[in-house]
Amino acid sequence: MNIVDSSCWLEYFAGSNVGEQVASVVQATSDLVVPAITLYEVFKKLLIELDEDRALLAVAHMKQGQVVSLDGDMAIYAAKLGRDLGLAMADSTIYATAQRLGCTLWTQDAHFRSLSGVRYFEKGKSV
Repeated sequence: MNIVDSSCWLEYFAGSNVGEQVASVVQATSDLVVPAITLYEVFKKLLIELDEDRALLAVAHMKQGQVVSLDGDMAIYAAKLGRDLGLAMADSTIYATAQRLGCTLWTQDAHFRSLSGVRYFEKGKSV
C-alpha cells in the first residue's frame, strides 16, 4: 500500500520528472491510500494556481484510491507523532496514516526524509 504526499501529487499533475517516477504508484489505485488532508492540500493549491475545474479533476483522480478520513484515534496518534517528530498537523496526520496502515509514503518534503517507510525525492532532482 502507498500514500502519495501532496508534493508528489502536484508533481504528478504537473508532469515533472518526479511526477513520472510516482506515476505507477498513483495509477495503481487498488494499492493507493489517500488521507483526506491530502485532498484538501492538493485541491486548495490547484484552486489557487489553476482553476476549480482542473482542481476537481485532480481530486477525482485522487479519490479513486482509498480515502481515509481523520477520526479521533488517528488524530490522537498523529498528535503524538507530531510532538515526537516535530511535524506540523497535516504532515503528522499523513505520516500517522502511513504508519497505522503500513503504507510507504512517497514525498518530496525533507522533514520526512529520514523517517521509516518513506520514499523521498529531493526537490528539483530525479531519483
